Amino acid sequence: MAEVADQGPIEPQARHVVYCGVCTLPPEYCEFGGTAKKCEEWLKDEYDEIWDRLYSDDVLNANMASLSVSAQERAAKDAAKKEAKAAQNEARDAERKAASKIIIKRVERNKRKHVTVISGLEVFGLENKKLAKELGKKFATGSSMTRSPAGTEEITVQGDVSEEVEDWLLEVYGKQVPAANIELVEDKKKKAAPTA
Repeated sequence: MAEVADQGPIEPQARHVVYCGVCTLPPEYCEFGGTAKKCEEWLKDEYDEIWDRLYSDDVLNANMASLSVSAQERAAKDAAKKEAKAAQNEARDAERKAASKIIIKRVERNKRKHVTVISGLEVFGLENKKLAKELGKKFATGSSMTRSPAGTEEITVQGDVSEEVEDWLLEVYGKQVPAANIELVEDKKKKAAPTA
């Protein structure tokens, strides 16, 4: 104990931690994420030395030899279940994205004043707050993220910029948002019935 005190204070060393590009977990924990095969492929492409340490034939054989036959079967079944569940979740997300619409609505406020309301962006993985800020800068106008009466998030942009917003979305987020899923709507205020 006295020897450690003689050397002086020990300075902590920073550790470089690698995180998976698929599931965002450290590679040692990718097997618990449900996308183990994709994670393994990514790791082999990006960090070959870590892949050798975790997935090489020698390591896998050594790990499998230490398991009993029933444990090996359970591990294989669990891995298959996780892969199937991950594939099912991906299919469900893709189906939901295909059925979802981004609605760009031009709403009349007073006489010739309009606002553009955009809803349905969160399904495509876009952040409404960040997008509202980008739209405000792009069109040099007021823009904010609000909640609709139905409880969904929507972006309100001052002015009639509905067609420009559609073009901008396709230009900037064209990979995430298909053109077929964008719908332009014009919402006019109902005129009051004349009183007799």
